[in-house]
Amino acid sequence: MEFKDYYTILGVKPSDDIKAIKTAYRRLARKYHPDVSTEKNAEAQFKEVAEAYEVLKDDERRAEYDQLRQHRNDPNFGRQTQHAHANANNAEDFSDIFSSMFGEHARGQRQRQSRAMRGQDIEMEVAVFLEETLAEQARTIRYSLPVYNAFGMVEQEIPKTLNVKIPAGVGDGERIRLKGQGGPGIDGGANGDLYLIIRIAPHPMFDVVGHDLEIVLPIAPWEAALGAKVPVPTLKDSILLTIPAGSQTGQRLRVKGKGLVSKKETGDLYAVIKVVMPPKPDEKSAALWQQLAETQTSFDPRKEWSKQNG
Repeated sequence: MEFKDYYTILGVKPSDDIKAIKTAYRRLARKYHPDVSTEKNAEAQFKEVAEAYEVLKDDERRAEYDQLRQHRNDPNFGRQTQHAHANANNAEDFSDIFSSMFGEHARGQRQRQSRAMRGQDIEMEVAVFLEETLAEQARTIRYSLPVYNAFGMVEQEIPKTLNVKIPAGVGDGERIRLKGQGGPGIDGGANGDLYLIIRIAPHPMFDVVGHDLEIVLPIAPWEAALGAKVPVPTLKDSILLTIPAGSQTGQRLRVKGKGLVSKKETGDLYAVIKVVMPPKPDEKSAALWQQLAETQTSFDPRKEWSKQNG
């Protein structure tokens, strides 16, 4: 077996690091891959490139190869090395040593003795509505498991379906681990895990503040002035909320236990009052507003400005 200069085959220098070796290998693997290459003897070239990469990517095998390469022209090297790689009663020449260390048979042995590797973890986002966080939800999810070839490229994707349970009280960004549902292990290694990343969908009415909810509650001026009971939606149903007389825009009314569920507690709902004026008044309404204004001459809504300027 003739000596093969793996560095020459990959077009790299013996001093190059593993990153340069990987880059060269990927470029040549694409060039000579039998399925796509138009190069002459592409299959044979592809095998040479793959063999060179298999040796040079492994620190231990590369060190052994570098030692052989350094002494490849030394006539006594084969005789000195045979004790480490062969039976002492059988003389080996250099090509036999090279074949035993880096040939097809040795590569097959190393592959069979390779360590088991854990499969790849997979992440996927799952959209959840606010209403769905109040109780456990059953979901059917579909995703794909990537299958890699010997060169680390995705060869195919296998579709997979799982029936899962989303626990009550999940929050935005929370990760749910499904053990063993990720990528398959290599050489008997354990499967990777599947992680579901929860994304809470924005709600058209409620804002989330921790485990509390906020809702803007529009009320009429007379409801703010006189007090009233008005319907307010929650995530589950609708309630009647008492508006105290003299309520102001920005005032927060707390409804206990109507917020989001968590593992330890349930948050509250806060109704933030917003006084909304009716449209431009007609003649009768304008007269009533004028009458109100005349009875409230002592009220100054900009009183704080006077204090600051005084």
